[in-house]
Amino acid sequence: MSQSAKLAWRREDTPDEIAAALRVLENEYPISEGGRGLKVTFKKVSGEATSTAVKRNRGGVTIEYTNLAAALRGVGSALAKLDGEEHTPFEKLGIMLDLSRNMVMRVEQLKKFLRRLALCGCNELCLYCEDTYELDDEPFFGAFRAPYTLEEIKEIDSYAASLGVEVIACIQTLGHMEQVLQHKYYAGIMDTERIMMVDDPATEKLIGKMLDFWSEALTSRRIHVGMDEAHGLGRGRHQTLHGAEPESELMVRHLQKVSEMCADRDLKPMIWSDMFFRMTNDAHEYYDFTSPFPAAVKRNMDKNVQLVYWDYYHRNAADYRKMIARHRELGKEPVMASGIWTWSRLWYDHNLTMETAIPCIDACRQENIRELFFTMWGDDGAYCNYDSSLAGIVRCADLAFGCRDENDTAERFAAVCHADYAVCVAAGGMHSRIENPNGEAVHLYPSMILWDDPLLGIYFDNCKRVNPEFDLNYLDELDDILCRIMPAAEENAAGDIGYAVEVIKFLIKKLELRGALEAAYDHGDRLALRELAVTTIPAAMATLSELDAAFRRNWLAGAKAHGLERIQIRNAGQMARLEELALRIREYLDGTIERIEELDERIPQSVPYEPMNYYKRVAGGSWWI
Repeated sequence: MSQSAKLAWRREDTPDEIAAALRVLENEYPISEGGRGLKVTFKKVSGEATSTAVKRNRGGVTIEYTNLAAALRGVGSALAKLDGEEHTPFEKLGIMLDLSRNMVMRVEQLKKFLRRLALCGCNELCLYCEDTYELDDEPFFGAFRAPYTLEEIKEIDSYAASLGVEVIACIQTLGHMEQVLQHKYYAGIMDTERIMMVDDPATEKLIGKMLDFWSEALTSRRIHVGMDEAHGLGRGRHQTLHGAEPESELMVRHLQKVSEMCADRDLKPMIWSDMFFRMTNDAHEYYDFTSPFPAAVKRNMDKNVQLVYWDYYHRNAADYRKMIARHRELGKEPVMASGIWTWSRLWYDHNLTMETAIPCIDACRQENIRELFFTMWGDDGAYCNYDSSLAGIVRCADLAFGCRDENDTAERFAAVCHADYAVCVAAGGMHSRIENPNGEAVHLYPSMILWDDPLLGIYFDNCKRVNPEFDLNYLDELDDILCRIMPAAEENAAGDIGYAVEVIKFLIKKLELRGALEAAYDHGDRLALRELAVTTIPAAMATLSELDAAFRRNWLAGAKAHGLERIQIRNAGQMARLEELALRIREYLDGTIERIEELDERIPQSVPYEPMNYYKRVAGGSWWI
């Protein structure tokens, strides 16, 4: 990993907005006003695109730029000792952080992300907050979830503005409101357990408070009001009270109302687009390329609302282009939301991100899309090591600027994030795939192996139905990854490699334990069972204890304390069940029980694999977890 260049700038040669940003950045990076280093001068050039050129001369470097985002990307290039011209067609480029699925990022951590975004040429940060912000006279809104105060959001917004980054609120004004609706306090506005009641004054009053908060908190007048995945809209209490009504009519009417409320506050709304597409087909599918839109939907589409097309799944640019064309059928120029894969993952998944983001970026270039951001969801508890995602952020920003050379990305990553790109990417290899004998593959989730009940083996046996030797193949992969990242175990600037090491160590012990357990029990090998109870299980528990401590350290370094309890409960449950497994083996060996009932139950190999990427699916057989 090479050293960053030292940069020096002079006030008289530097425009005000760039000078303000440099003063923020010099607190972390080798940038100084009037100090020693390469003398940096800035030259503004004309052009519609975000373009930058880094040109070295004797003892200095000139950064040509079209806007502040381009200038700061040029600073990042200069730090990384990268020369040349770059441009992106995206007028807006950034990320969306999920701050609602258990993890609420600390303000200082958000500032760190903002500095890195700016040096990559990004100018947009979306904060996804379902209920994690405080509202006046709403004691259960964000209760026990560490919601942001108005002052905290204003601080984030001011800091972002100094770096040329627009902060946009991503909220929910219809579905995905289960965190709020779980409280009896809000029973009156519940349609279903996840959807608020349309046409209800109390619902509109609450939405008004949401809009008031963000209108005051942020300088941006753009706001994302959500409305995605409102499955069953109008089919709960709304139907009981008012009778059945077409979903499309409810959706359009509610959107019009929220749009009017935004206009009253001088806010410009955008929404996720999927519900309009789901209305076109009986299967309620989003990615439908052919079904016609209902005439009423096209006729009543609010002209003031932007549509955000989200897609983190397709691996072919042609599919993205088809969906972009479908959005234009509705008379809308879509905002594109791709994904940096952090959800249901313990570490950033580089391979899947590249498989989906590259064709998406290519399609957006071909279709002249002007705004692109990358979502970073936190499904199943937001337990990803979020610093590890910086490798994805830097790479996706490079791709958006046309940089295909991953060696250049590694240099920028080292300069901007102070870490080894190859090591961070290698750790993400723990997110593997299982191939069946026909060559068909399914995703393998390390988090599900981590929390798979050690007695029931729900996820382990599920994977065995794809490939009976999946564990042996995966153990070889994990051993290889461990050898590659162990030398960097002390590195933690952009993902705690020591934590990744602890994860992999426990995965290895867990897989070896389960494989040996089934073999010993099925063959009646009492000596092997005793060895498991006396040696193997205690060793696994010790490794889990180290992993739990590493997770806690990382969580508290970047996130508010609330939410940690959910993960600690999972880890403590795993510890208790490992202890129970040892006890059950001892009882079996001393004749207290005739058999270990949990180990007798196996789903037949002929039963198809079931996708499982939620803790609830693997922690036990009961729904009530």
